Amino acid sequence: RKIIFEKQWFYLDNAIGHIYGTTFEVTSGGNLQPKQEVEDTTTETKEAGTDNRNIVDDGKSQKLTHDDIKALKDKGIKGQEIVQQLIENSTTFRDKTEFAQDKYIKKKKKKYEAVITIVRPSTRILSTMYYAREPGKINHLRYDTLAQMLTLGNVRAGNKMMVMETCSGLVLGAVMERMGGYGSIIQMYPGGGPVRAATSCFGFPKHFFDNLHEFPLSKVDSLLSGTFSTETLPSEPEDNTLVEEESNGLLDEKQTCPQETEEESTTEAAMELNQTEEQETMDMNAEDVEFKENKEKENKENVREKQRKQWERRKKLIETAALLQEKNADGLIVASKFHPTPLLLSLLEFVAPSRPFVVYCQYKEPLLECYTKLRERGGVINLKLSETWLRNYQV
Repeated sequence: RKIIFEKQWFYLDNAIGHIYGTTFEVTSGGNLQPKQEVEDTTTETKEAGTDNRNIVDDGKSQKLTHDDIKALKDKGIKGQEIVQQLIENSTTFRDKTEFAQDKYIKKKKKKYEAVITIVRPSTRILSTMYYAREPGKINHLRYDTLAQMLTLGNVRAGNKMMVMETCSGLVLGAVMERMGGYGSIIQMYPGGGPVRAATSCFGFPKHFFDNLHEFPLSKVDSLLSGTFSTETLPSEPEDNTLVEEESNGLLDEKQTCPQETEEESTTEAAMELNQTEEQETMDMNAEDVEFKENKEKENKENVREKQRKQWERRKKLIETAALLQEKNADGLIVASKFHPTPLLLSLLEFVAPSRPFVVYCQYKEPLLECYTKLRERGGVINLKLSETWLRNYQV
């Protein structure tokens, strides 16, 4: 399919089979071609000014117009050559300082040279991307905060971790990456099913998901009170008889059609006509019967498939419940849009003594409340309320 990325569109077909970190050039038609390494030929000393004080950005320094550049592109001239032309046609380029020249070249290269590097997905890349593009989907969880959470939660291979998150599966993916497929993870989820949009972007091998379990938050209270039971499933025969009755009804209706046509016939000519019609309807009928039988088979198979999936879900739910009832989880990470206090108080029951837990919230107030509640309740030590902050330095 067509990939659109930062005003650039291309097809990924040619990338298959290349190693991660390969740089591609986007050719005409959106095809990718591995980029040949070209050594910089500009080894001679560049002509550069001493300062930028006298340069005025009046938009007149570039001799090439927008149409000229478009014409160059249409001719199929490569981005590298367009950048070179832009440098040659700039009246102020030589007066700029060396740093300003480099900055100018970099900026123009980004605009005109369609170069793409495909990298292996990782927590760092995905969290940076989500934070830059869709921070609302991950509750404005910054990448440095996520790093702190993984460290404070002592996430490592062989652990039995509990994760409750509404960050599109980013936190879950980060935990899975750090555990490397060893140990087990129980994802607690609200609503009908777990959300793992970001988790699927990591491209984990299949065996990583073997020890990933999920459990609905709605059943936590019943599990703690000991009244937990899985929902009853419909028995197999009921569904099948329903399907059969319906299809039989349809067949009976179809079979009455030819008899009606017989009764209507009066003259011999009409009789003959009817006979041919009858023959046709009989043929159609045979087809219909076959079609209905196939439909019946499909319906039966669908029902069985549905029931099999329900049984599997039920079996998994029972397994996960058994895991939770051991109450020996090695850690708990909560990062959700819900109020942390009730969540944490109920989920802490499943965590083994002396094990860490980390709670992230987008706002300070719910965490303050949670902190005071835990202090009053007791039973927790080394409780800290902190806010990480990040500053970018330009070196």
